[in-house]
Amino acid sequence: MIVLQANRVKKSYDGIEVLREASLTVRAGDKIGLVGPNGAGKSTLMRILTGEEAPDEGEVYVKSGAEVGYVAQFIGHGDDMRVYDFVAEAKRPVQELERELRDLEARMSDPALYEDEARFADIAHLYEERTRRFEALGGYQWETDVRRVLAGLNFPREMYDAPISALSGGQRTRLALARLLAARPDVLLLDEPTNYLDMDTLAWLEDFLSHGEMSLVVISHDRYFLDRVTRLTVALEGGKTRAYPGPYRVYLEMRAAEREEMWRRYEAQQDEIARMEAFIERNIARASTHRRAQSRRRMLERMERMERPPADDPSLWMRFSVRRTSGEDVLEVRDLAIGHRGQALARHISFRVQRGMRLAILGPNGAGKTTLLRTLVGELRPIGGWFRFGQGVDLGYYAQEDGGLPPDERVIDVVWNAYPDLDHTSVRKLLAQFLFRGEDVLKPVGALSGGEQSRLRLCLLMQSGANVLIMDEPTNHLDIPSKEALEAALADYDGTLIFVSHDRYFIDKLATHVAVLKPDGMEWYIGNYTDYVEKVMENERLKRIEGVADETEEGGGVTQEVAEEPPVRRRIRSSEARKLEAEIARWEEAAHRMEREMEQVAKEQSEAAVAQEIERLRELDARYRRLEADYQHALEQWEAKSLELEKLRKALEDWNG
Repeated sequence: MIVLQANRVKKSYDGIEVLREASLTVRAGDKIGLVGPNGAGKSTLMRILTGEEAPDEGEVYVKSGAEVGYVAQFIGHGDDMRVYDFVAEAKRPVQELERELRDLEARMSDPALYEDEARFADIAHLYEERTRRFEALGGYQWETDVRRVLAGLNFPREMYDAPISALSGGQRTRLALARLLAARPDVLLLDEPTNYLDMDTLAWLEDFLSHGEMSLVVISHDRYFLDRVTRLTVALEGGKTRAYPGPYRVYLEMRAAEREEMWRRYEAQQDEIARMEAFIERNIARASTHRRAQSRRRMLERMERMERPPADDPSLWMRFSVRRTSGEDVLEVRDLAIGHRGQALARHISFRVQRGMRLAILGPNGAGKTTLLRTLVGELRPIGGWFRFGQGVDLGYYAQEDGGLPPDERVIDVVWNAYPDLDHTSVRKLLAQFLFRGEDVLKPVGALSGGEQSRLRLCLLMQSGANVLIMDEPTNHLDIPSKEALEAALADYDGTLIFVSHDRYFIDKLATHVAVLKPDGMEWYIGNYTDYVEKVMENERLKRIEGVADETEEGGGVTQEVAEEPPVRRRIRSSEARKLEAEIARWEEAAHRMEREMEQVAKEQSEAAVAQEIERLRELDARYRRLEADYQHALEQWEAKSLELEKLRKALEDWNG
């Protein structure tokens, strides 16, 4: 069922065409990622979908009764309200129904009402109808829903009574998102929702959106988020849209295959045209071959010539090289305490970095990640402890903010002043690699966008030749192609990398180690972000299993009961062990079977994606999710039974010993 649709939409600003015949169809339950280069018109299309702007041509259809929600409709409102009340306002229809039900209950409790049967029947019927609607709207849990959304978006109970006027800009945006999610509209339109969210909050939002029933259209530069949440990708390029059945990673594969096929067909036709033209030129003047040459000419004139496929948008080109190799021991940190004005954010930080490591530092907002990096590069003094860099270390630092760029200097002068040995041509070539071409190099720094300033700072850093790079949120303000170029350059970097990032895709591509910064130190994990998440989930699962086992023991379970049991009971326990072994084998086989089924479904998903069978892809996606949940359950059962068997065997050994 279609709930929202834009059909052949056109939009221009000052004579410049931004959208030309852009179309987008949203069905019930769709999760759509809207992607495209910066300036392609994604936000313009989103504003047209919300009704904030009208198209110059084309139509926008919203299903009758369907509610379309977006964050901007709540930003800038309710400054005099409390945090909790602002989000609870999303549940006003439910609250009004609840008050009406209480009023009807009061009227129904009046003994005088029973004397008028017709009036009593009317009120009872109305009460039944309002109750059904109240239940359909989730009325019995509306307060739980509000608290759940607030907690998920990192608004603890201590903030419930805080006035909105006291919140920062980022907090207000999060609060507007909280109200939108609590309202549960039929269609959710989100433009860069991951801004201002730390990783725990992001994980919660991904789970909320991917499992929610509402339809979703989202614009995001967070590739990990798009892969986790969306099931359909709509690419907006050149003012036109094209749908791809799958998340962002599938879109990339299909788009690359499309481009390759388009170029193959175009080049094949060009070769055929060249052959025909050469034949005509050789044979048109000969009497014996004149007729054949004329026939070829007519064929050539009738040929429908393919347009040259569009070239990929220009992208960054960078390569980080080192002037010299550092020593094996790059950095040692011991019992470090960091903070501001004597107020510590984190203490007891100890770790060691070896040459070639790529260390990603994670932690919630406010944990002190940026403070740690600023301390390491000498911008802040440590509150306690110490650190030292090894022999031959040349530091390069990329700050999260503007990095001290002079706002009044021209782009070309910033680079020239930093590297005066370069000649004019070399500076221009270097800047061209970072997409500063022509008159762009003469712009003052203060006139640059956030993305342009990020590219300029990366240009300066690349030229430094540092063998240790310390980078704070380097992907901020970069579009997806620029992020991918940066990832590729850092993947080939021969030096050592220490970085803070909220971009999980970026971390996955680069990190060899992950460290989580906490108030009382650091937790270390080997591997990238995916490895870190798997390890955390494994630890949590084991804790749950061990917790269940401990409760069993405390309640008179296996280990406590058998200490002085007679031989008959011991034989029973041996029988229990055999039963557990059978159960373990059964759950293990079930897990293997589900793995095979998931592999088969994944293969069918790829085939459906290539064939653009959207309905089949939805069915396969639902099947894969069910299998995934069953597989997880089978693993948990296998682990629980294995742990139970281990404890039972230990008890049997104690008896036999």
